[in-house]
Amino acid sequence: MKKEIIVEREDKLIYREGDQLIKKFGPSFTKSDILNEALNQSRIEETGLKIPHLQEVRLLDDERMIVMDYIEGTTLQELMDKNPEKMDEYLDRFIDLQLSVHGKRSPLLNEMHDKMRRKIRETDLNATIRYELESRLAGMPRHRKICHGDFNPSNIIITDEDEAYILDWSHVTQGNASHDVIRTYLDFYLDDKIDLAEKYRDRFAEKTDTALQYILKWTPIVAAEQLANDEENEDFLMRWIDVVEYE
Repeated sequence: MKKEIIVEREDKLIYREGDQLIKKFGPSFTKSDILNEALNQSRIEETGLKIPHLQEVRLLDDERMIVMDYIEGTTLQELMDKNPEKMDEYLDRFIDLQLSVHGKRSPLLNEMHDKMRRKIRETDLNATIRYELESRLAGMPRHRKICHGDFNPSNIIITDEDEAYILDWSHVTQGNASHDVIRTYLDFYLDDKIDLAEKYRDRFAEKTDTALQYILKWTPIVAAEQLANDEENEDFLMRWIDVVEYE
């Protein structure tokens, strides 16, 4: 069967074979990493959200992979790029999909606060900044909403029947939805889509009747979390961490 490569990175290959999508992992991924990602996806599948169904996990030395349904369609990002005049319509649908995720619960998912505390401690930030960030995190409300962790238009497939499927659940946690919002907000900034970032943030706050000040309090925490795994964008992320308010 012909293999159609979709994404090829240094230690991960994503490709299609017929009606299957296969994520093949390199040696930097442990068995527990792969099993945890598969477990996350199966838990999200059980919530009833539209996502690719998990078919199989293989852990042989030369076949460390997750196999799932291949969803035929176009990413929301591609639609945004192709039809910029519909951007407001697409953005509203994007936010509504994110809210549908936040409306679900999965009590066995990892807790966001625990993950973020660990990520802050993994950074090379000095002790004073780490202390301030952990103190701010400790003061944030602990919610139990499902948070995708990498919610962006490239991770949404729109089928020919106009159904939306959400992909890539490797970063999912349960926690505070405003974290998810800031993660998306910073992703738009990283892609140099500043106007879209601001419009997305404001529209989300309006739709959910959430104070912008509350959402923005998560910014330095989320930037520090990303810094733990993204040295390439260190300068950008440090600018957001620098907005920390010291007492």
